[in-house]
Amino acid sequence: MGKKRNEKAEEHEEKLEAIKPGVIYLGHIPHGFYENEMQGFFSQFGKVTRLRLSRSKKTGNSRGFAFIEFEYDQVAKIAAATMNNYMMWGRLLKCNFVPVEAIHPNLFKGCDRPFQRISRRSIAIARHNKPKTTKQFNKQVARLVKKEKTKRRKLHALGFQYNFPGYESVALPEAKHTKFPTE
Repeated sequence: MGKKRNEKAEEHEEKLEAIKPGVIYLGHIPHGFYENEMQGFFSQFGKVTRLRLSRSKKTGNSRGFAFIEFEYDQVAKIAAATMNNYMMWGRLLKCNFVPVEAIHPNLFKGCDRPFQRISRRSIAIARHNKPKTTKQFNKQVARLVKKEKTKRRKLHALGFQYNFPGYESVALPEAKHTKFPTE
């Protein structure tokens, strides 16, 4: 009797080891089918542990594919088989089971926090309005002086006398001594 119990216990442990989380790839996702909708829709197959919808970093819009992790790999295989070539809102979904070897460790990185759009406009405004260093300012003035000299040559070739001091008077002289901040 003791051997049968040990054999049953070993079989049970093997079954538990065989039960691993399963991941599916979902492609050709239609617009409007996002994280909340996917969570609700795929929970009919089993418990969804993690879900990652790929989004554009620039706009925050969906890139059209996602990875969904189920509690058990058998459930994931059933969901992949059922949802492959499923017509949803005029789009033919592509769904494949992802083997454990193909799963990247960072696949579900950031899946637990909601996506936040970055205001690219405010970043560009801040970068544009940032005060320039003397080196950047002198580089800008040198470029303007070069353009101005070519314009003066063209005007002189046409017979115009242009005596305005222009950008040359704006250029800052290079510092003779370097100041170090005191702490």
